[in-house]
Amino acid sequence: MNNQILGIHHITAIAGNAKRNYDFYTGILGLRLIKKTVNFDDPHTYHFYYGDEKGTPGSILTFFPWEGIQTGRRGTKQVTEIGYSVPAGSLDFWQNRFEQHNIIYNKTAIKFGERYLTFLDPDGLKFELTEAKVKDNRPQWETTGVDKTNAVHGFHHITITTNKMEGTAAVLTHVFDYKLVETEVNRHRFITDAVEHAAIVDLVEAPGEAIGHVAGGSVHHVAFRVKDEATLMYFRDKIVEMGLNITEKIDRNYFYSLYFREPGGVLFELATDNPGFTVDEPLAELGSNLKLPAQYESIREEIEDILPKLT
Repeated sequence: MNNQILGIHHITAIAGNAKRNYDFYTGILGLRLIKKTVNFDDPHTYHFYYGDEKGTPGSILTFFPWEGIQTGRRGTKQVTEIGYSVPAGSLDFWQNRFEQHNIIYNKTAIKFGERYLTFLDPDGLKFELTEAKVKDNRPQWETTGVDKTNAVHGFHHITITTNKMEGTAAVLTHVFDYKLVETEVNRHRFITDAVEHAAIVDLVEAPGEAIGHVAGGSVHHVAFRVKDEATLMYFRDKIVEMGLNITEKIDRNYFYSLYFREPGGVLFELATDNPGFTVDEPLAELGSNLKLPAQYESIREEIEDILPKLT
């Protein structure tokens, strides 16, 4: 797996009210809170990580919940949809669950031969639950309301909406080694064969559509997965060769990262598997404790007083 992009590592979005976000993702969607920490640049704001039991790359959805933030607008230069893989036959369960909890959704439809259900989270972030063609055997996190016959496995795809797809497609194919495999109207599906799941990027080319506004209910960035730091720096060199600006390596405590803006305007991150989420708390306690970057430990009491309570 050396020098390969291993699909999606995590996706980071922006929310409003922290407790509402926590209640929705752990309660209604049935994900595990695997890390409760703070924004590196704004320690008075949470950074939530949701995923499967272990926080496996390809299952990790993270949020910055900023109270009172204005609502974003979907458009071009954005990740406009997040796709989860769910078991075959589970969409009726999810439709009924969304009705019971007054969640906005659309009726099921078919795309690239796969049945899917669209819904919005409380901040308007757009999702699709997809019954994948390829059987998904990734372990699921189960709750009292969502058992393994219906629980999400992890990411299926992301959708990027762009005015012109050429530059984004070049990064996907020439740098990340994705391949264009299918097209339906203006939606173009790119897949990597380096991994079996969390391997799909859809590009929707919409020349006349307005540029979106990233705020509440928007994706902030998408991170692609690499094995380790050596692979991370290999891809840094490749991105520099394309003439794109990219950061130096950044230690995010649970992975190492690089950030760059692809030609279509979306913020991409590359993130390593190491060291993982059990580096500072055991598997059984993931998400139970407020974990702070070392530079903020001296003001822990102040941070804990300001952050809203979740339970």
